Amino acid sequence: MKVYFAGAIRGGREKVYDYQKMVNRFEDNNCIVLTKHVADPNLSQNGEKLTPREIYDRDCKWLKEADIVFADITVPSLGVGYEIAEAEKYGKKIFSIYEYDKNVSGFLRGDPHIEIIPYKSIDEVLEIIDKICSKF
Repeated sequence: MKVYFAGAIRGGREKVYDYQKMVNRFEDNNCIVLTKHVADPNLSQNGEKLTPREIYDRDCKWLKEADIVFADITVPSLGVGYEIAEAEKYGKKIFSIYEYDKNVSGFLRGDPHIEIIPYKSIDEVLEIIDKICSKF
């Protein structure tokens, strides 16, 4: 299974170590994570050394290629929101997770095409990933 993993970059990197654990868990389940760079602790809030157009073209290609989109929406990010919208346009299965005590977008949480999953700990997220991988 190919996974498009979405998490905040320019919106803030405070979840990067959790992103690493999530990406690693997908890989432990024999998934290909197309967007491993999101979990790279060396990637700063300034993003990659690509032009905005290069990022857009590459990410749209990956979104089309992915079997699922898995997005952590805990940290507000315009980019992640846009990636989710594009994935919905492409008919992708979308899982969006967030820390249960965070105030995340009601618009996203209300979208019937996105499976929204609140979580309390990274261990809970890893179990969620295992369940998703067992279904595909």
